[in-house]
Amino acid sequence: MAFNLTSRLLTHHLKSCRVAFSTVGSSGRLSVEHDRHNRRFTVNPGSGAGAHECAVLHYSFIGNKEVDLMSTFVPETFRGQGVAALLSQAALDFVVEENLKARISCWYIKKYIEENPQQQYKDIVIT
Repeated sequence: MAFNLTSRLLTHHLKSCRVAFSTVGSSGRLSVEHDRHNRRFTVNPGSGAGAHECAVLHYSFIGNKEVDLMSTFVPETFRGQGVAALLSQAALDFVVEENLKARISCWYIKKYIEENPQQQYKDIVIT
């Protein structure tokens, strides 16, 4: 099933140092969780085949107000549904909201920024 990013509903919740972003697409509800302690954003597919696997975007702090968005991984059963884009958007929004700068090591996040040329994302990137 195709995942339609243009019809997404984006919500933002703060609870116990976790940020959750969710979207509704043709394949159902997907939520991004921000695990600050482990410095990662994750999406769990829910029940069914591959339920134990999750998509993940890892980052690390490389300075006081700087992060490196290092890698994005989406399990094969989960690919082609806009999950990597959802993770990228959540991570970039976090960087903007926290007034951080970002080094982009992940090729996919670089591609996401090129395809979504929002000035707020361009302003945070360390070149």
